[in-house]
Amino acid sequence: MPAKRPPIPLSRERIIEAALHIADSQGLRRLTMRRLGDALQVEAMAIYHHLPRGKDALMDALAEHVTTVHAEPGESWQDSARAWCRASRAALREHPGVLALALTKPPKGRAAIAVREQTDQLAEAGLADAARAVRAMRAYVFGAVAVEVQQSGWAEPAGDDDEPWRPPSRGGGSAAADDDFELGLSALLAGLDGA
Repeated sequence: MPAKRPPIPLSRERIIEAALHIADSQGLRRLTMRRLGDALQVEAMAIYHHLPRGKDALMDALAEHVTTVHAEPGESWQDSARAWCRASRAALREHPGVLALALTKPPKGRAAIAVREQTDQLAEAGLADAARAVRAMRAYVFGAVAVEVQQSGWAEPAGDDDEPWRPPSRGGGSAAADDDFELGLSALLAGLDGA
């Protein structure tokens, strides 16, 4: 008789990973504490030891996870800004199931620190009013990804809860979406340069 493997200890990271999987494959509306507990093979109440505020804390953690982005400084502020915008877009597209949280929750914790780092990086590279520029870049990236999600059919259906979820086609969007994103990003950076 084979030995039974010990259970994997529950951790905040495992909880977030499982929640992202549910949100991306079944939709954010189907992410319940009970369903999450089932996926982790624990009682739902065990999750509260890691997230004492329950579902509110879970939603904050998911938003923080997909909006915490780091990019290496480039040779110019434009290179740094491009790298950050591309990394941010990639992170949001990786988990479209929680895009709504990213769009509605202000940066907290690690996400807020990453935004400050990006602002400092651009200011040190010589960009005037880097804080305003970062706000404009975040608005552009979030809006561009929201349009991609809408146009690609990744979006959660608006019908009743029995309507099947259409999971995203992992791995990215079309070449046209990439081209549109780069065109808009170039226009934004040109505008910031002249501001």
